[in-house]
Amino acid sequence: MTLGQRIADLRKKDKVSQSELGKRVGTSGDIIGRYERDEVKPSIEVASRIADELNTSLDFLMGKTEFELDKALIKRVVEIQSLPEEDKSHILYTLDGLLQNVRTKMAFAK
Repeated sequence: MTLGQRIADLRKKDKVSQSELGKRVGTSGDIIGRYERDEVKPSIEVASRIADELNTSLDFLMGKTEFELDKALIKRVVEIQSLPEEDKSHILYTLDGLLQNVRTKMAFAK
């Protein structure tokens, strides 16, 4: 999927017009349309603002990752990362245990 296709899909999912997205990121709806048709590429600054407005990561928008990152989840991870090392270790240990539990349930459900 191209950058333009990702912008169009996310914009439509959020029910935002090209014109509205353009206003939000400091450009025009016509330019957003050109991005979506892959006629031109946005600057990194504009691409970053588009990603922010569409509540996605720049990596997803640019095709560096195939799954959309949840900004709320990223915020929580950043919060964990800023904790003292001992607290972070305890949280990650607990999280690892919960993830293993879910994987086990999924394996037995098949």
